[in-house]
Amino acid sequence: MEKNELKLVFMGTPEISAYVFEKMIEAGYHFVGLVAQPDHPVGRKGLLEKVPTKVIAEKYNIPVFQPAKIRDDYSFIDDIKPDLVITLAYGQIVPQGFLDKIPVGCLNLHGSLLPKYRGASPIQTALINNEKVTGVTLMEMVKAMDAGRMYAKKEVEIAEDDNATSLFNKIKIAASELVLEALPQYINGELQGEAQNENEVTFCSLIKPEQEKLDLGLTAQEIIGWIRGLSDEPGAYLYLNNLKLKIYKAKYIDDSVSAEVGTIVKADKSGLYMQAKDGVISLLEIQKEGKKRMDYRSFINGNQNLLGQKLS
Repeated sequence: MEKNELKLVFMGTPEISAYVFEKMIEAGYHFVGLVAQPDHPVGRKGLLEKVPTKVIAEKYNIPVFQPAKIRDDYSFIDDIKPDLVITLAYGQIVPQGFLDKIPVGCLNLHGSLLPKYRGASPIQTALINNEKVTGVTLMEMVKAMDAGRMYAKKEVEIAEDDNATSLFNKIKIAASELVLEALPQYINGELQGEAQNENEVTFCSLIKPEQEKLDLGLTAQEIIGWIRGLSDEPGAYLYLNNLKLKIYKAKYIDDSVSAEVGTIVKADKSGLYMQAKDGVISLLEIQKEGKKRMDYRSFINGNQNLLGQKLS
């Protein structure tokens, strides 16, 4: 069966999904619908902003469906009758009744090398855990979260200076390449899939706002992992003189311990260093509450007597 003979539905919401969605459209796949999360209010006025995938769908005149709760509202599938569903970062659990209506199958692009990091934050969690490699898995959608058969994978190297923003960009490119390479084989019945080894399964959950505050009880490398995993958005933070100090970029210096945890042990043109429990961290890009994001030199120039002050 040729790819343009199949009727597809794409399910996804954020920018990473929009990128892959458009790449598939450009490659000649025929989409009869997009399913995305509802548009969300932004700014002080609370004006509704279209989710990124909706912008792509409207560009190509593809019908858009945005049920508040898909478990209660998927009757539209009976009208458009897709053969195949592709999902990436949709944001809701898709019910079995929906899955049963799709004859060729429902596939999910998941941002990890399964069975590692099933769940809502695989890209951020790989950084938080200081992984060196992650990737994308094309998998079968089943009722249990990220538990289906695996059809294909693509590895992505994590560079030392990667953060969540840069890694999302790497993953979206890898996801588009993977689906365009593997989907024709799946459609033609050439991919049998492989069951996940349940003994190797790990999970990651949605990162909560309270986790954005750095835990100074962690090791230096663990703190850096959290900074990378939360940058550029929403940003990890500590407090300095009761003001929130976001830390967007940091690096490990050495294992010296000369002061209490959180103490600024250097503040000059060569660096802004903070004491961790097992070493020293250089704070490279920061943002004081009410100020713009800046490098450490600019921050030091605008803040006197930092040496010896304590972050908490």
